[in-house]
Amino acid sequence: MVELEKEVLAEIRRIAVEELEWKGAVEPQQDLLRDLQLDSLGLTVLAVGLENRFRIRLSEEDAQEVKTVADLVRLVANRVAAPSRAPVEARS
Repeated sequence: MVELEKEVLAEIRRIAVEELEWKGAVEPQQDLLRDLQLDSLGLTVLAVGLENRFRIRLSEEDAQEVKTVADLVRLVANRVAAPSRAPVEARS
């Protein structure tokens, strides 16, 4: 899990620099809104980038619990590590 969290943090840093044009450091303790100055568009770009990279889905409910970079790292790592649920087939 530690390696996965490092990979997620590295991807957050990449998105912040390359797609959001962030010039400073991106550290786990930083607040996404206050310290990284992300607005709703920035948060969406970050979420979509993580979803695409790790092949996961993040929901509005997920966003309620995420305040810091570390929160986001844990959320994505947990979502990636969770066993995928196969769709339930309808039975006739």
